[in-house]
Amino acid sequence: MRLTCTVNGSAQQVDDVWEGESLLYVLRERMGLPGSKNACEQGECGSCTVYLDGVPVCSCLVAAGQAEGRAIGTVEGMGSEETLHPVQQAFLDAGAVQCGFCTPGLLVATDDLVTRSLAAGAPPADAEIREALAGNLCRCTGYEKILDAVKLAAQRMAAPTTGAPR
Repeated sequence: MRLTCTVNGSAQQVDDVWEGESLLYVLRERMGLPGSKNACEQGECGSCTVYLDGVPVCSCLVAAGQAEGRAIGTVEGMGSEETLHPVQQAFLDAGAVQCGFCTPGLLVATDDLVTRSLAAGAPPADAEIREALAGNLCRCTGYEKILDAVKLAAQRMAAPTTGAPR
């Protein structure tokens, strides 16, 4: 099948896609977007989290055929080498990045949480942060620096001139 979708704001077409292969595989191997990581392949670790029509999903669990005509946002679409997204910069500044395997999923999950929380009028509380990131496993950081990064990102994204669209 031919998969036609929008990835990070750009129209994409990929030919010879088996509709049952994972969206993660299509993104990494067919589109050359290796940011989302292939770890558990069971939706348990969060390393492959992407936006699908604005909703975070584990791309390892989404069949490529389900992405037809839809909008996908990956970690590569969050910022650029010249200008990092506030969430990416907060993770760097807080020292929340170690091996980096879980980082792409954590960045997408954090962006979603902070964006939703600020739209509701307040930065996320500690309990909200822990719940929102519960599906993202990290073996390196011990999570404390990740929590610090989320709070820092929320602070920065609440400023009137920061934040990036999905």
